[in-house]
Amino acid sequence: MTVQPNSIEGRDIAFHLHSYTNARKHEANGPVVIDKGEGVFVTDTDGNRYIEAMAGLWSVAVGFGEQRLVDAAAKQMGKLPYYHTFTHKSHGPAIELAEKLVAMAPVPMSKAYFTNSGSEANDTMMKLVRYRANALGQPRKKKFVSRMRGYHGVTLASASLTGLVNNHRDFDLPIEGVLHTTCPHYWREGRVGESEEEFATRCAEDLEAMIQTEGPETIAAFIGEPVMGAGGVVVPPATYWEKIQVVLKKHDILLVADEVICGFGRTGEMFGSQTYGIEPDIMTLSKALSSSYLPISALLINEKVYEPIADRSAEIGTLGTGFTASGHPVAAAVALENLKIIEERDLVGNAREMGNYLQAGLKSLEDHPLVGEARGVGLIGAIELVTDKAAKVAMQPPGAMAAQAFAILQKNGVIARAIGDALAFCPPLIIEAAHIDTIVETTRRSLDELAKGM
Repeated sequence: MTVQPNSIEGRDIAFHLHSYTNARKHEANGPVVIDKGEGVFVTDTDGNRYIEAMAGLWSVAVGFGEQRLVDAAAKQMGKLPYYHTFTHKSHGPAIELAEKLVAMAPVPMSKAYFTNSGSEANDTMMKLVRYRANALGQPRKKKFVSRMRGYHGVTLASASLTGLVNNHRDFDLPIEGVLHTTCPHYWREGRVGESEEEFATRCAEDLEAMIQTEGPETIAAFIGEPVMGAGGVVVPPATYWEKIQVVLKKHDILLVADEVICGFGRTGEMFGSQTYGIEPDIMTLSKALSSSYLPISALLINEKVYEPIADRSAEIGTLGTGFTASGHPVAAAVALENLKIIEERDLVGNAREMGNYLQAGLKSLEDHPLVGEARGVGLIGAIELVTDKAAKVAMQPPGAMAAQAFAILQKNGVIARAIGDALAFCPPLIIEAAHIDTIVETTRRSLDELAKGM
């Protein structure tokens, strides 16, 4: 189909550079322009209606078109549309949200610091950890350990933490001082005859070996998502987090839980850290914090992190970092109302119940000849696509198979996400069993279509 230059699609091609998009392919094909959303559904400008099985970008927890969030934004916009949090200034929504988040945290936290995206939260985390090391007189303790296939953002610093090759290629990344250890994907990385717990032990041993090679006195922090999201929905093997934390405590290395995707109910608990017994020193939060109705993110830091930073800011005279929109009053007001909805409607409980139903549905697809593994927890899941189940290989080049499946699935009315050779699903927390049935049935039908065309 030829895109008309004066159409909305043509104007998008003419003026808009897209994230995570092949720019030349976009010039040829143009966009799907989403026009409106309601509940778990979105509709494009051609009138096609889709189940948004990715909640946008892992984030629209309360669904689309939630009037309470619209009203909260309008009310705050009318009262105080903007103010900053620099130089001892504050405002009610930021104070209330900080208090709320510290109270909600699964382990004792001291302070909330506001940013505008998960990338900014993790970027700022790296700055604060470096600042803290200097405050403690540990100028060499500045390195960060992340994991292959981990996802922590796209700024120069946070993209360096991310362990995905296309986030590094031609951006001259990662920056110095960022290391990547073993990806805890048992199905892909486990050895023949190795149990999940044995694989978890090997992951911890790999981390220990890296720390010893680099020098424990040089490693400041380890960052990980409770469940990896954009790396393909990688669920940690049994005992993984327990064993990783033993290594970190042994060497006095800070633990950062990236809860940007897992936080606020996704795993069937309020935080993924609760699901896996993680006791972080720092948590980074975004996405479902406001259901992405407005940009907002936060770091939570414990006393161990806060005290040296506070002392050093007193010595220097300021904590020299911040963003114009940090703790934006309208975004904070929307986040507060969003959290009220999640709690009042027990959407965490719904995520747990419907999550079990989703995981069973995805698991049922493992009998399909093109599905090698179904995996997930709560309302986050994925199916790994293969052409040979025993060899665990897919169509070449890598990613081509999932891209084709994604396109067919979208044509059939379900928006998922292709990640490598996997199809990922992360629907809004308000999802119902009938919607999940449609997602699973449409996925099976779409895989049948793909198989016929191969």
